[in-house]
Amino acid sequence: MTGDRPISRRRMLGTLGVLGVAGATGALTLSVPRRAGAQPFGLQETVQDGLKRLFGGRPIKDGAGVIKLDVPLIAENGSVVPVSVEVSSPMTANNFVKHIYIVADQNRIPIIARATLTPEAGQASVGATVRLGETGDVRAIVEQSDGGLLQVKREVKVTVGGCGG
Repeated sequence: MTGDRPISRRRMLGTLGVLGVAGATGALTLSVPRRAGAQPFGLQETVQDGLKRLFGGRPIKDGAGVIKLDVPLIAENGSVVPVSVEVSSPMTANNFVKHIYIVADQNRIPIIARATLTPEAGQASVGATVRLGETGDVRAIVEQSDGGLLQVKREVKVTVGGCGG
């Protein structure tokens, strides 16, 4: 007898909601499950390979007059290194900072952070706590809305106990 009854609006909306959530979370798939994989242990990407992967052959100019990179010269604990990047750039619809990347040259995977910005941000600045594997350069790379790239870098010495040795 229930098959002759029309579907209520409430029941239809509930069913569509469940299907929507299942589709959005990936629970509703038509593909065959695949084995999950991670990056093989020990595989390293050089800074140059990472930059080429992100930016192709686009030139990266010196951004010393535009970018302020604030990172300690000596990091007592490489697991928690504060980094902040501020960019003196207008944030208008036609000219704005699109992305800010933080790169640690000596890390196994050197590109450690990317922030995406829009003109609505009002100011181009980001802060993060990053992990540094060993002493090396930390870079801030800024990608502008016109595709231009700027960078600054600073060497950070990672020590045990902050002795500078």
